[in-house]
Formats: sequence, structure tokens, C-alpha cells
Amino acid sequence: MRAVIIGAGIGGPAAAVALRRAGIEPVICEARPAPAGSAGLFLGLGINGMHVLRELGLLDEVLRRDMAPTPWLEFTSATGRRLGAVPMGRLDERTPSVTLMRGALQQALVEAAWDRGVTIHHSRRFVGYREAADGIVARFEDGTEIEGDVLIAADGIHSAVRRAAFPDAPAPSYTGLLNLGGIVRDSGLPPTPDAMRMVWGWRAFFGYTVRENGEAWWFANVGQEREPQRGELESVPTEEWRRRLLSLFADDAPFIARLIEATPEITATPIHDMPPLPAWHRGRVVLLGDAAHAVSPSAGQGASLALEDAIVLAKC
Repeated sequence: MRAVIIGAGIGGPAAAVALRRAGIEPVICEARPAPAGSAGLFLGLGINGMHVLRELGLLDEVLRRDMAPTPWLEFTSATGRRLGAVPMGRLDERTPSVTLMRGALQQALVEAAWDRGVTIHHSRRFVGYREAADGIVARFEDGTEIEGDVLIAADGIHSAVRRAAFPDAPAPSYTGLLNLGGIVRDSGLPPTPDAMRMVWGWRAFFGYTVRENGEAWWFANVGQEREPQRGELESVPTEEWRRRLLSLFADDAPFIARLIEATPEITATPIHDMPPLPAWHRGRVVLLGDAAHAVSPSAGQGASLALEDAIVLAKC
């Protein structure tokens, strides 16, 4: 059996590794040119996702990369009052849940797929498919086609495969929030051992963690009523985001402004909600990860749910 996987983010390479172990030949097609770099800064890896990586034999390799232990979420008010904490859990006594760079996780999964002989085609933008009695053919923007027995959509919340297979499905809806973030190499702040700290600012929401070496990873959720066009936010310069964020957090704890000032590059993405679908498969097409059930980035579960999907699909 051959599986054609669309998308080389998190879910696609994870599915390829799991399917290869199940005796199925996976082929990955990625729209971006090689190397398919990762969009986004950092993400939470929950215990459920870590269980999958351990079962696939990849956990130790992932944890050797850029990460910060964050088994707790701590919440404070705009005045600095501690509101409470939520446990994110531990895999075992020595292995807490972590926050890590999205690119580090993606690269580890891609390398694991390569090591297992998985073919990854780059610059293959999916545009449609046709289904036959004994297989399925995926079509791409460059005019090429790839045949397989099943087609797996791991191409994210704006999945082109989902639109083709479920033309009547609801589209992702914009939540009215932007997610911004950045990294400060030498923040001057004390480490926040074992915690991602969340601040309910007066005008916006701020989250951060400081690693043992003083490097700070931060994000902010900011309201914007108008939905940005695809690619629009990438054209906004960092200085414009910096000006806007400094205004929003002007009355909050001073360290927030210092982090924003010290950030060399600020990225921004719109936050969308994915309405539930009545089914995650149709014929020989199956949806995986955000293509099927995207969750808010604030939940810290997007990557872990995609990993769970990958191994459950392979077992099925």
C-alpha cells in the first residue's frame, strides 16, 4: 500500500514514520521549496504528543534540541498578582512537558522520515485529485501527478485537500485575534524554571518563558477586528509591530516593554477557529492534524494532536 501525504510540517512527517513502521510506503509532497523551513516560533508539546514520540523512538532526539521544560502554566494579573497555575504534566519523573522551537520538532521528524527512506517532494502545491476503483491520483500546480492507495491531508488549517474532498465543509473562521511573538537572546530576566508565565495585561495578553541561559521566548495575543489577507502580516515590518505592542502594554509590567524593545524580529499570524466536521475521511482521502480539527495555539495541543493522529492512523 502507498500513502500520498500532503504537507511536511509536523503531522505529515510523523505520519510517514508511523506508516513506514506499519509496512506502508509513504510519499510526502510539500508546497514550499526545499528546505521546507518551519513557519512559527515555538509550541507546547503535551504529554500525549510525547507518548507518541517515545513510541516512534524519536523522543530522545527531539528533547536534545532547542526546548524549555514547562510542566506548569502560571497566570498573573496586570498588577502582578498571581492568579493561579495549571499543570501541564510529566511523562515520567525525569521528563516534563516542554516548549520547543517548532522548527526543531519539524526538522527532527523530517530527518526521521529521511532516515527511513521516505521520499519528500518539494515545490509540489496540491490542486486536486481524482479517485479510481483501485487508487487515487493527486494533482499538483506544476502539472505533475502522484498515484497512491490513500491520500492523507496534513496541510494545515487552510487545507487544500480538505477543500477538494469536502467542498461543502465550513471554512476556518477568524477569531479577531493576532498571535505575535519573538525571541530575546539575552533578556536579563531570571529564568522561569518549569513554567510558561501568562499575563492578563490591561489591553492584551502576554506569555513568556525564560530559559536557564537567559533567553526569553514570548508571545502576545492582540485583538484586530479586520481579518488579514493571506500573506498580509508577513509584509508588516518589525518596527510597526513593536510600536503597536509597546502602546498596548504601556501600562503593564515594565519587563514586557523591555522584551519587546529587545526583540530583533517579531512575527505575526492570525488565529483561526476550525468548526467541527461531520467526518475526517471521504473515500480514499483522510484528514489529519489541523486539517481536521485545528485548536487555538493557546491550548498548546496542535502538534500533540497531529502526532496522535499520525500513530492512530498508522495503527488503523
